Amino acid sequence: MGRVRHSSRVTMSASYRLVVVALRPLLMSLTRRDWRGAEHLRVGGSLDHGIVVAVNHLSWFDPLVVSHFLVDNGRLPRFLAKDVMFRVPVVGRIVRGAGQIPVHRGTAEAADALTAAVAAARAGECVLVYPEGTLTRAPGLWPMTGKSGAVRIALESGAPLVPVAQWGAHEVMRPYVKELRFFPRKTMRVWAGPPLDLDDLRGHPASEAEVVEATERLMLAITGLLEQIRGEVAPTPRFVWPLSPPAGSGQGRMTP
Repeated sequence: MGRVRHSSRVTMSASYRLVVVALRPLLMSLTRRDWRGAEHLRVGGSLDHGIVVAVNHLSWFDPLVVSHFLVDNGRLPRFLAKDVMFRVPVVGRIVRGAGQIPVHRGTAEAADALTAAVAAARAGECVLVYPEGTLTRAPGLWPMTGKSGAVRIALESGAPLVPVAQWGAHEVMRPYVKELRFFPRKTMRVWAGPPLDLDDLRGHPASEAEVVEATERLMLAITGLLEQIRGEVAPTPRFVWPLSPPAGSGQGRMTP
């Protein structure tokens, strides 16, 4: 692939450029790619408007895969990610150096992440959110119920909300396992869908019930894309993983 045009409103920092220059050739040689829907990353055909990208989460490796997809299609992602990701060896150093946005749940700094994400989207950047909030624990690695951050950022910033599904990163690094298994080469499948229709919620303060319903719409869109990638139908009802599960339970639950 030749030189990729990026938004004229977003400048790639030296640290970000170093990460791209170092990792892109490795990912190109070590993985195969099936990327679709890149046209949905543009707004009116332009890369100069902010967007919010919401993607399912399979592995500690998939931030690199999704970033590869976005960077090669003209978008420099700013992650909104759980702070634990910033402590993962190698991956943590990469995301910190590229100026990503940590989420410190349960602390006084928790709201800062949303504020920073809204500002980034308004400034024309691509904000990337894992709406499940953690690696999926659902049977078969299907998307779980989502948290409302992606919808709230899109509504407050006015940016389009683009659902994305990805599959394959878990074959390189299994969930919660610190390993790299590149051979034989795996195919990284990343498919973007049309922006989620949120027109019914714009122009007025959305109620909590409306935000919850819109978040489920988002998870349905992501799940639908993943069904197409996998050629399977996701099980219902959707799996729920409590943010703070009862001590000793070790289990999630299914939504009613």
